[in-house]
Amino acid sequence: MYKPNSLWTWMFIVVALVQAIVALGFEGYVFAKFQTELDKVAEENVEALVVPTLLALFIFGFIYEVLLVYDALRLKNTIQVIGLCFCNLGLLVYAAVQIESIKDNTTSLKYKVKPEDGGVRPINDFWEDIRPFLTAIPCVLAVGTVAMSFIAWKLYHEFAWTIYKHISADLRMKRRYLAFQIYIALLKFDFLFFLGFTVQFVIMLINNDPNDYEFGITIAAIPVTILILVLAGFFTRRENRIGMVAIITLYFAGLAYFLFKLIRMYQGSEERKYEHLRQNLTTFAVITVILIVLTIVNACVCMHNFGRGLMPHIAKRRVDAEEEKVSMTEMPSYSSQRPMPSRMVID
Repeated sequence: MYKPNSLWTWMFIVVALVQAIVALGFEGYVFAKFQTELDKVAEENVEALVVPTLLALFIFGFIYEVLLVYDALRLKNTIQVIGLCFCNLGLLVYAAVQIESIKDNTTSLKYKVKPEDGGVRPINDFWEDIRPFLTAIPCVLAVGTVAMSFIAWKLYHEFAWTIYKHISADLRMKRRYLAFQIYIALLKFDFLFFLGFTVQFVIMLINNDPNDYEFGITIAAIPVTILILVLAGFFTRRENRIGMVAIITLYFAGLAYFLFKLIRMYQGSEERKYEHLRQNLTTFAVITVILIVLTIVNACVCMHNFGRGLMPHIAKRRVDAEEEKVSMTEMPSYSSQRPMPSRMVID
């Protein structure tokens, strides 16, 4: 099991954990407050589903990010470390958008929940209670993003030496390996933002028409997408061209789907259907579209590099007991396979 072994690896994981604990504490308080004070009398309204969904999704995002932090440090994957800074920035944007969405939905409940229903406190009082906590979350994330970015810069230099000891001296091979690292990291972030969009979209469909054919298709898309992402990584490591062509084709289909949904949300005939989640769905759709475009580009680059000697470098290898376990995203050194010269040789 991996354990951080330097100041900056410890600092990175500590910042991520502290940020997650504080934000999850605030989100958990708001979630519990809503469930105990409003959900009893509002369960017939869509807002009763929207608010807990937004909060639960945010909680999942933080847990998933902490897992990716551990994964990035374990693999010494500089690209993933940098990607986590951008992921944190994405969560910051979502946290800011979340404030307005929760306010709109709780205000909407104000006109649907009558004072005599269960004797709960007025909606205005509830919003005033939770607003400071929701406002504090983006602030926490802003500080966390700055701290993680600074530490990521330090880790870049720290990991560069470790990778240098195990990497080929061929500059072209380094570029191929870099493309592979970027691609694998993108697949991990694709999952987070695709799932975030899909869950919110399912809630919207439940409110409008759970018998709609689109509801079943959206539910089925979740396991299918997970399978596609797993196969994408598998085909890249095995340098399977046919599999990669199929995966890239599916990427284009996914890109068309998200662009279609993004445009449809703002069409006159469909606009009302998305009113409770439009801001959040737009945020996730835009981020997902950007990620899919980047994923397609890197998938094409990786496929172009097939058959050029990269496969042996991304295979797992055993290391001495004193070294940390080096995973797939670190290129092994094959210099140990031949005896070292007794004196310096200049090529």
